[in-house]
Amino acid sequence: MIVWLNGTHGAGKTTTGALVQQLIPDSRVLDAEKVGETLMDITPGLPRTDNFQHWPPWRPLVVETARRVLDYTGGTLVMPMTVLVERYWREISEGLAHHTIPVRHFVLHADRETLRERIANDTVVGPDSPFRLAYLEPYAEAARTWLHQEAEVIDTTHLTPTEAAWQIADAVKVVKA
Repeated sequence: MIVWLNGTHGAGKTTTGALVQQLIPDSRVLDAEKVGETLMDITPGLPRTDNFQHWPPWRPLVVETARRVLDYTGGTLVMPMTVLVERYWREISEGLAHHTIPVRHFVLHADRETLRERIANDTVVGPDSPFRLAYLEPYAEAARTWLHQEAEVIDTTHLTPTEAAWQIADAVKVVKA
């Protein structure tokens, strides 16, 4: 199984994902961003883009990487990764379905004010990341038009990452005893 944690940049996917992994037996975190980083390391570089998700190889490589890891390890993959383009999500989810890999898709949501505050106080990427701020509006549009209908929404506005992780682990009903 895959537990996919979606949401905008700065929503807490990485932090929550690590906590979810601790709560779900026989699970591992697979960050699909690493697939994008591999593509970014190709020299000479692939055609210029502002987001590696726009490169057509990224989506099937995410599917294939997840499939191969699950074939090797079994268990559950926790995948914290923002996907805001509906067509890209369809490619990934349909690819995983083709391999009969069940996916529980969660969106970590917070209101805009909370997201701005979290981005302003981020100690990992740094305060007020222009990259993260640039995705607030695309996230709001995706949430309004398709994303919240395609996933289980966990409103983290007033939750700690630990509380969000417990909600997700409880929802998939495989919490460690």
